[in-house]
Amino acid sequence: MAYKDQGKGKPIVLIHGFMGSHAYWDKVIPKLAEDFRVIAIDLPGHGDSTSIKEEHSIEDYADTLKDLLDQLNINQVTLFGHSLGGYITLAFAERYSNYLNGFSLIHSTAYPDSEEAKKGRMATAEKVKNEGVKNAVDGLIPKLFSPKNIQKNNSEIDIAKQIGYKTSVDGTVKALISMKNRPDRNHVLNDTALPVLLLAGKDDQIIPPEKTFSVQKENIKTSTLNNAGHMSMYESPEELINEMKDYLISF
Repeated sequence: MAYKDQGKGKPIVLIHGFMGSHAYWDKVIPKLAEDFRVIAIDLPGHGDSTSIKEEHSIEDYADTLKDLLDQLNINQVTLFGHSLGGYITLAFAERYSNYLNGFSLIHSTAYPDSEEAKKGRMATAEKVKNEGVKNAVDGLIPKLFSPKNIQKNNSEIDIAKQIGYKTSVDGTVKALISMKNRPDRNHVLNDTALPVLLLAGKDDQIIPPEKTFSVQKENIKTSTLNNAGHMSMYESPEELINEMKDYLISF
């Protein structure tokens, strides 16, 4: 598993979304690294990480992350998971809660896919098998941004596309199947006593705020980023950084 490791202090791990890489966090890492040790990973089949198991699931991503933490001798960490990264964060919290001092979902949800979404995942997987990743990336990335930010973030959209093109066909297909098969994990949010941060974009066309804010509890902080869709690390990085830092210094 490829990763970027920058800064010193309390370790945090940033987990990117589908067809992304650690580079999604390039605007966020320098500011966070002023106060924390920031580890930004490339998921299997994404970015510079190439190896992926024959049979793959959301739980397998969590296991791979646990192996990396063991390799780095890190036994206490805070996870921030964007989209697919949030699904992995919840699986990790379910399996390895003893490693966590907190976790955050960024534009993600504890709900499983709807039947319609599952069909869409499989249709995309077949398309990628037949055509490669480029058309899938070109169709996906603009939808991740708020419609009102398309012009303003035109260069960031191009950057995100270039990142997406590096995703392998195998990595893309297995990520789609993993997301399709993931279970409902609202029980993880209901059961945890850890401090949790749920961040949503007001204009998110992929995962609307109500899907992110599925559980209300005293230890769960919720926040809506008003000038963002699904990609606040590009659309509203300063606001995202402030929310992350405020959360991290709260425990």
